[in-house]
Amino acid sequence: MFADLYDYLYHQAPTGGIPLKGTGIVVALALIVTHGWALKNTAKTQAFLKAFPRTYQWGVILLTIDFIWSAFALANMDMGEFFHMRRIFIMIVAGGFVAVLIYVKEFLAVRALGSLMLLVAGPVLTAAFLQPQTSRLLLPILAYVWIIVGMYFIGMPFLMRDWINWLLAKPQRWNLAVYSGIAYGVVLLVTAILFY
Repeated sequence: MFADLYDYLYHQAPTGGIPLKGTGIVVALALIVTHGWALKNTAKTQAFLKAFPRTYQWGVILLTIDFIWSAFALANMDMGEFFHMRRIFIMIVAGGFVAVLIYVKEFLAVRALGSLMLLVAGPVLTAAFLQPQTSRLLLPILAYVWIIVGMYFIGMPFLMRDWINWLLAKPQRWNLAVYSGIAYGVVLLVTAILFY
């Protein structure tokens, strides 16, 4: 069952995998809903964002998701000549998960979010890979933004705190960010329905 899910998410099955249309619609709706909620609940969202980088509980939740996803990927991916080391790699990831929870509490939520952004980008890129539509590039552009930002969050997590402070310093910046997210989601949704 898990092998079939991995093959579906990463297009390893001969019959294909996660469809471009479905991926586009899901990502578009996620953008519209989250940014729409942030627009409607500005005060709550801003308070959450300010507290998020140093909220250990969110770090635990997100890092647990990262660990489960990573273990799932390691258990099912083609490792070539290293296939006999699969169990060792999974144990290393499990040990790293526990060690990070204990010893890397500073900005844990930001680091875990960055890791999740890298993991989520994989299926999104796979869905758009080698598709003929030029409009498919809306998904890879977004995925590569997640990858670049995710790497910064992992390596320099204090940047998220600085970016949040900069974003919230002026209402115009906040409005631009929220409306841009909604607009990108709407364009992606229309494109996914009509062209994918």
